[in-house]
Amino acid sequence: MEKPLKDLTPALSKFEALFNDFESSKINAIPFEGSWTAGQLIQHMLLSNSGFVEMINGPVEETNRPADLMIERIKKDFLNFDIKMESPDFICPEAKNYDKNELLQKLDRVKRDITDEVTHLDLTKTCTSFELPVYGFLTRLEAIYFVIYHTQRHTKQLENIYSKLA
Repeated sequence: MEKPLKDLTPALSKFEALFNDFESSKINAIPFEGSWTAGQLIQHMLLSNSGFVEMINGPVEETNRPADLMIERIKKDFLNFDIKMESPDFICPEAKNYDKNELLQKLDRVKRDITDEVTHLDLTKTCTSFELPVYGFLTRLEAIYFVIYHTQRHTKQLENIYSKLA
């Protein structure tokens, strides 16, 4: 399971490093109409990725299909920047002022948790605690790639926010 780790680590690190480049005074600024702030975007990712940490560590069962079956579909969907996606309510960030250092600490913690799972868990098992809309129940491997592609999508969004506030 070296490939998931080689894909996951740079995706999460790039996202975290980009957010670290923001001036603290700008993370709660609205970059353009209809956009989240950088702080809200980070909070969205924390809610989403920590949810995947729980899902991956939750109940599992044997998988009766290829463990990587949904990865290409997830990649195609999340890396299609021509479509706008709507976030489910339970991972929508609160409109408030966020603290940069607190968010960075939480990002680092979630990154360590996910990385640890990739190296210690059987990624071929199917997670049964949560059925994702559109995708259904994911294997741990597919869940890791969901995190990767979701992070890459929002890295592009964070880059856009950064450029508008520069």
